[in-house]
Amino acid sequence: MADLLQPASVDEVAHALAHASRAKLRVAVHGGGTKVGWGPPPPADVGISTRRLDAVVAHRYGDLTATVQAGATLAAVNRELARHGQWIPLDPPSADRATIGGIVATNDAGPRRHRYGTPRDLIIGIDIVRIDGTAAKSGGIVVKNVAGYDLGRLMTGSFGSLAVITSATFKLYPIPAASRTVVIDVSEDARLKGSRHLTDTRSASLSGERPFDRLDAVVSSLLASQLTPTAIELETKPLRLLVRFESIEAAATEQARQATRIAESNGAGTTIVAGADETALWEAHERRAWEDDGAVIKLTLLPKDLSATLAWLASTGEAWEMIGRAGVGALLLRVDGDAAAQARVLKDLRARFAPGRGSAVLVRGSEALKALVDVWGPPGDSLPLMRAVKQQFDPEGLLNPGRGPFGL
Repeated sequence: MADLLQPASVDEVAHALAHASRAKLRVAVHGGGTKVGWGPPPPADVGISTRRLDAVVAHRYGDLTATVQAGATLAAVNRELARHGQWIPLDPPSADRATIGGIVATNDAGPRRHRYGTPRDLIIGIDIVRIDGTAAKSGGIVVKNVAGYDLGRLMTGSFGSLAVITSATFKLYPIPAASRTVVIDVSEDARLKGSRHLTDTRSASLSGERPFDRLDAVVSSLLASQLTPTAIELETKPLRLLVRFESIEAAATEQARQATRIAESNGAGTTIVAGADETALWEAHERRAWEDDGAVIKLTLLPKDLSATLAWLASTGEAWEMIGRAGVGALLLRVDGDAAAQARVLKDLRARFAPGRGSAVLVRGSEALKALVDVWGPPGDSLPLMRAVKQQFDPEGLLNPGRGPFGL
């Protein structure tokens, strides 16, 4: 077990990294631990935790920006920002434990990605410490980037393999006054009075691809409309969409009504929920991919390929469940069964994607599964450039070794 250091200042982080660099010690970076299973665990001689760096450094509420230390949890930060009616509109799972540094390092986002994007879209400045102990910053109120890099974008999604994030500056949004969610049932029998939802995604294949075709039609119609949902979320048990509108009361109500008309014109059933029922609906949605056993695969695909992918999954005979951002093609697929069955689904999924049209990354899986498949999948043409950047920031390969994208 590697020793775990818990520095309380940026200077202490710099000192710890400089010592590790001189001693050629491999360093693992820790936050809230919510993504510890993503990718392979890095071999480490020492660990550095950011949890004591947990302050909101500055809230410039007049400018709608805030600088936050990496060890603060998203939920705690948003409670503080809410004093002035503002927030960072990110909603990854386990926001009460997920730290700002970990969210940025993995570029993780939840349902509201449809409206607000990922951390990469919200971050306007970042402070880091390199493996040799050198502190650097870019963006935000410091305009000039270091060494020609846009450090904020470079660090998002790097899985801590380039530098230790010590703080980040975000653009903020006003907290919406009201919310409505339209639950859209796209199963084949949705319009039949008294009918029940499909309870197994495999049942959809019994009548061909009609439910998935209806799903595609509803999503396409919503995206082509003038509506501005903050989330268009897929669930497959039952097969439905959760479409959320967050704004002032009148706008949220009217947009929900318009979404209802769009869904029903495409043959789908609808229900509008608000208040405590809506809160419970979204809390249950967040848990769907993670609370049961099975491998979890992060899928990225073109939204127009979603229905065909679902139809193919329904034809495999495997037990699976999917949730995610139907409007942007960022989804989580949970696959049951043994490691061999899970590996077969993952490999076949990757084979379906032409270059540039999708990816399938294993974010939770057993050691037996990881022995059968690569976590990341094909790297594409970007790997040489990524290796060059890693060499620039961490030439000895000491920081989170092997944990970065494609084993960097």
